[in-house]
Amino acid sequence: MSITLADIFRARQTMAGVATRTPLVPSPFLSKLAGHDFLLKLEITQPIGAFKLRGAANAVFSLPEGTRGVTCCSTGNHGRGVAYAARARGIPAIICMSSLVPQVKIDGIKALGAEVRIAGASQDDALAESQRLCQTEGLTEISPFDDPFVIAGQGTIGLELMEDRPDLDTVLVPLSGGGLAGGIAAAVKAINLKTKVIGITMDRGAAMHQSIAAGHPVEVEEVASLADSLGGGIGLDNRLSFALCSDLLDDTLLVTEEEIYRAMQTLYYEDRIIAEGASAVGVAALLSGKLAGKLGELQGPVAAVVTGRNVDMVVFTRIVNGMDVALGDLKVRGQSHGA
Repeated sequence: MSITLADIFRARQTMAGVATRTPLVPSPFLSKLAGHDFLLKLEITQPIGAFKLRGAANAVFSLPEGTRGVTCCSTGNHGRGVAYAARARGIPAIICMSSLVPQVKIDGIKALGAEVRIAGASQDDALAESQRLCQTEGLTEISPFDDPFVIAGQGTIGLELMEDRPDLDTVLVPLSGGGLAGGIAAAVKAINLKTKVIGITMDRGAAMHQSIAAGHPVEVEEVASLADSLGGGIGLDNRLSFALCSDLLDDTLLVTEEEIYRAMQTLYYEDRIIAEGASAVGVAALLSGKLAGKLGELQGPVAAVVTGRNVDMVVFTRIVNGMDVALGDLKVRGQSHGA
């Protein structure tokens, strides 16, 4: 099974009126550093504040009449998307999450009328609970990344990128379970094979990155991160997103917590953007020099997908003020912007 451009165009029609087309705006500061236009795809402007609404809306509105309800496992934004789409369709939703998920994301999902179940301390534990609900209560599971309708929905971002800037040289995509990266790559490569798509993730618990390196899905330890939305495994029985990312991504890059911290500051101070850590990894790759180290001198415009704004504002305030942040067993040392 693969995701085609036709699937992605169909997804755009299905999710119309629920998810929205988002702006692609230049960052003067980052463009100067890159030596070419550096553009920000602002998925933070979706109604739920994150890109996940696209795939969730396409999946939920593609379900047959009579569906009893939906469930999913989520690190936050997928659950919010499923809750929003389920409410729009008028069916119940139960969102399963681990104890690592920030309270702000739990509260956001409850505010949309969905029930939240906390199960264990990992995404795998939350997935097991979601699957149990399917078996015992007859709910339909909406995978956060390994579902053809979800992937096609996320792929509409790639469609919009290529419509707005057909001259793009490189697209930087946060990489987790691969639904976003795989969907965007499917759209971009179908339109222009020469446009590079780079998946970027944190260097602790990078499931898809390690799986691609191994040549098959692998388990990873899930740890606290500023990019908490990128946590969790890809599933050892992954059907779609692993193959898409393996086949279509030009490369993957890892960034550290300190580099994510700096990128969040930069987006705030230079572009007035409140972004989650996961949203800032593309900017982190540029600021750290790792993007140039991997690709050499950039040959044209670059777009980074800013995936969500649903950040714990207490943590975010500490970051923009240059204060230390504790992440489980790791302390990220504070630094002032520009230091």
